[in-house]
Amino acid sequence: MNLIIQGLEIENRDLRELAKLAGANGIERITGQAFRLRNASRRDEVPEYCVDAGLDFAFVEQTVRLSDFGLVAMDMDSTLLAIESIDEIADMQGVKPQVAEITQRTMRGEIVFAESLRQRTALLQGLAEDALQRVYDERVRLSPGAEKMLQQMKSAGLKTMVISGGFTFFTDRIKTKLSLDYAAANTFEVANGRLTGKVLGEIIGSSGKAEVLKKVREELGLKREQVIAIGDGANDLKMLEEAGVSIAYHAKPIVQENATYAINHVGLDGVVNLFG
Repeated sequence: MNLIIQGLEIENRDLRELAKLAGANGIERITGQAFRLRNASRRDEVPEYCVDAGLDFAFVEQTVRLSDFGLVAMDMDSTLLAIESIDEIADMQGVKPQVAEITQRTMRGEIVFAESLRQRTALLQGLAEDALQRVYDERVRLSPGAEKMLQQMKSAGLKTMVISGGFTFFTDRIKTKLSLDYAAANTFEVANGRLTGKVLGEIIGSSGKAEVLKKVREELGLKREQVIAIGDGANDLKMLEEAGVSIAYHAKPIVQENATYAINHVGLDGVVNLFG
């Protein structure tokens, strides 16, 4: 198999040492931040070395190509986007510390997502609806490498989808901005131009995200093995289970422990570097 090494700064001595540890017989440059070590073997010393060196690693079968997949599903907040949108909305209401604390506990798996979202949304009661547009205009930032990753995936024939436990106000705009094929999220209840502090309908949480992915996968006639899913928090775990390849992107420990691959140092374009 191939050993893919990625990092913001990769030293030649690190590549040589990793090739030796993994028994690889060739080193190929993919980009300035990614290298492929050919004919490598899984060795426990590789993860240990990469942690110390600040590098991402992935053992990938040599035959796997990006074009083998048909769909990529991405979480939105802290994955496709470099922000937690509900935390930024809360900042407009003056309750960001309270909401951010609940968000972090949720991502670590300490609070059930649906209850967490109700708690956080309740704190936004009375906020003017136009504040959401201000958050989108002033605060929303894509994660590094997001557009490059999506461009390459679309070129390889993959359908693209964002599934969020956040809100449709943002996913709809992100879908349009990035020309995504699918988007799913929750909806704020609004009355007289202000948020009521409630969520409309059934909350898309951990199980809901998995169900959305499964539904779209089946509509496209794809097998589980033909899906890539990317997430960062505990509420993404069930969604990741519905994919043949799961990516923990700058993720909480519980997600890294359960994902196929973890990317901690490079941007989202690191996902496409995994496949030939």
